[in-house]
Amino acid sequence: MPAEATHPRLVLSSPDATAALARRLAPQLRPGDVILLEGPIGAGKTHFARALISSRLESGGRAEDIPSPTYTLVQTYDDGVAEIWHADLYRLSGPDEVVELGLTEAFDTAICLVEWPDRLDPTAAPTALRLTLATAAEENARLVTVSGGSDRLRRAFERAMDAAHD
Repeated sequence: MPAEATHPRLVLSSPDATAALARRLAPQLRPGDVILLEGPIGAGKTHFARALISSRLESGGRAEDIPSPTYTLVQTYDDGVAEIWHADLYRLSGPDEVVELGLTEAFDTAICLVEWPDRLDPTAAPTALRLTLATAAEENARLVTVSGGSDRLRRAFERAMDAAHD
């Protein structure tokens, strides 16, 4: 019987540590990379996404306000190298509504950050990296569990995690 796969875990001690992880991952992403951000309200999904998007924009000499897409559902950005889609699917009831957003097409052509991915068709992003954020025992700390992802995307995240320990 094969051993159960373990998923890498990382404890982030503060919101600053969460943002730092996102900034380390940001330059390694390319069009077609999809990151699914799971966790309860307040777990740090939007904070992670904002830091990653800001980092990409700043590296391209751009500065822009990064609002939460809670009510707009999708915010898009262009960092000069790639289009970035930040989606918050909380208000949707299921996969049929996601299709109308054009998000599944963006999975092939853009860097996509998706909050509340449980509203997606489970087969929509087969190579997506899934980050599950949860509150940890320490105040303001977060536990990040990593699963899925293409080999290249998992290696990119592992490099970002390793840098967190340096």
